[in-house]
Amino acid sequence: MKSVFFSRFFILLPWVLIVIIMIDIDTKRTVRGPGVGRAGRAQQQRGGRSGAPGGNQSALPVIYAITPTYTRPVQKAELTRLTNAFRQVPRFHWIVVEDATTRTELVARFLARSGVPYTHLHVFTPRRFKRTGMPRATEQRNAALTWLRQHRARKDAGVVFFADDDNTYSLELFEEMRGTRGVSVWPVGFVGGRAYERPLVSSGKVVGWYTGWRPDRPFATDMAGFAVNLQVILGNPRAQFKRRGSQPGMQESDFLKQITKVTELEPKANNCTRVLVWHTRTEKPHLGNEPKHRKDTVVIEV
Repeated sequence: MKSVFFSRFFILLPWVLIVIIMIDIDTKRTVRGPGVGRAGRAQQQRGGRSGAPGGNQSALPVIYAITPTYTRPVQKAELTRLTNAFRQVPRFHWIVVEDATTRTELVARFLARSGVPYTHLHVFTPRRFKRTGMPRATEQRNAALTWLRQHRARKDAGVVFFADDDNTYSLELFEEMRGTRGVSVWPVGFVGGRAYERPLVSSGKVVGWYTGWRPDRPFATDMAGFAVNLQVILGNPRAQFKRRGSQPGMQESDFLKQITKVTELEPKANNCTRVLVWHTRTEKPHLGNEPKHRKDTVVIEV
């Protein structure tokens, strides 16, 4: 009996080992599978958001966001809010221009850690132009336009957007503006003393403006309410924001009338019926209890 048992055991043993090996291989494949699936889904989701054919983000026009900024207690907080949105936008280049005689360490460190492709510039606004009632950030926006004209060419596809650091941006806004062929427009929340301002659209064309301030402006929109195709910027090398002769609130009109007409504007955001950007501003902090002389033994960047 023993000899019969052992002979059958040795006959079955190889088959048992084969089955065990096959089960082990299949188990390992099952363990690795979800990780690969998650990565694949993440890539598909990113490609889906971008709107590029086949998820090829390299085919997308680059969005160039121009942000003037200046030193103040809430500066880092403002830039942090922008960064949290900008780093989620594919094919994005952030042009940050400081109102300063040199690049500050705070902004330089911040941008280096932001995870957003960027260019860091600086230009100081003369004190005579900082009086109440004078247009702001003129020199900074013009410096960014000059950089684009010097570093980009006709072969480069892109869209230029003026992203002030006191606004809040929906990610949808960037997908709306990416297809801009000339100059595109959309509503902006919390401007002009109203909940929103917007272009009025009829049959796909801008025919007027819903605004609470200076409705006689040729382009009654906020700086955050339009984008320009890069080739329009390059094709109009003299177009810039005016310092002399421009009034507060008129910079948008003074700039846009150099490069387009109202009849040529491209309405975005569902024919300008959706608000995707808000002029929020961070509340000015109360620092009345801040000591005149540093008392903390640790230097903390705020």
